[in-house]
Amino acid sequence: MTAGAGVLTLGETMLLLAGPGVGEVCDLDHMRVDTGGAESNVAIGLVRAGVPATWVGRVGADPAGDRVLRDVGQAGVDVVAVVDPERSTGLMMKERLRDGRTRVTYHRRHSAGSALVPEDVPPGLVERSALVHVTGITLALSESARRTVTAVLDRAEAAGVPVSFDVNHRQKLLDAAVAREHYRAVAARAAVVFAGDDEARILLGAPDDRDAPTGSDEDLARGLADLARGRAVVKLGSRGAVSVVDGRTTRRAATPVRVVDPVGAGDAFVAAWLAATITGADPDSALDRAADAGALACTVPGDWRLPAPGAVAEVDADRAPDPDTTDAVHDHVDR
Repeated sequence: MTAGAGVLTLGETMLLLAGPGVGEVCDLDHMRVDTGGAESNVAIGLVRAGVPATWVGRVGADPAGDRVLRDVGQAGVDVVAVVDPERSTGLMMKERLRDGRTRVTYHRRHSAGSALVPEDVPPGLVERSALVHVTGITLALSESARRTVTAVLDRAEAAGVPVSFDVNHRQKLLDAAVAREHYRAVAARAAVVFAGDDEARILLGAPDDRDAPTGSDEDLARGLADLARGRAVVKLGSRGAVSVVDGRTTRRAATPVRVVDPVGAGDAFVAAWLAATITGADPDSALDRAADAGALACTVPGDWRLPAPGAVAEVDADRAPDPDTTDAVHDHVDR
């Protein structure tokens, strides 16, 4: 992977409403306005690491869509977006519960972002990219979004452009048994696959999830790497991460921090790993940078915000980020 013309991502970015502190929505009198989406989060992380990135998506002709376009563009990402006059921009709400968990509720059914079609990706854009990054979320949004991913992969393959795939499974959008077929098809065409351990079992298991493999984390990473083209990273939350790159296995412990908001940490992790690899880092360094980036993302509210200049993340040896487990994200409701 080389920096080249940068990384292309595509998917849905939504308006985010988040409580300013601990409490459920019904108990709050105001919320913070922000934006977030897995693919644009990764694009922003790449730009911050010095790698150009382009995000392709759809938003509604509404103030929420205006905010999405502004935020992603002002972060330095090249934005290629269709403004859909017939559909609304998706919405997510984030609450920090009193027991320490985070609950995220999505309202995205029939949203503008779910209506992505192959024609939304301009000619030449895939072909001049150094890398294409896709996620399982876009595969699950709609049939047209899934066709768009397939079309982009076809174009990338024809042009010799490598693909990165982050599974990012959303059970509320797509049942695991149905998702497996789609995920495996994309993973087989990817230069690198990212997954949580539970997501790795979806890809590697039998149609009945009860038959999914129960081997070690390293076994899961090797299985994913065999399914892909020799590279895989398994994100383990508070247990760190494992990568397999061209037969070499690397394990990294999680960076302990005091967790404020774990949502978005997985995207920061992926962006840092890709940026490190694109700029020539070895597997150990790439995993180190990814773990630190994921931990840093947990120390501030918001999917892609950074600590204020000069701020130091408070270290807590007993807490490590756990962005890919249901203990951290209390609920995902897609309506």
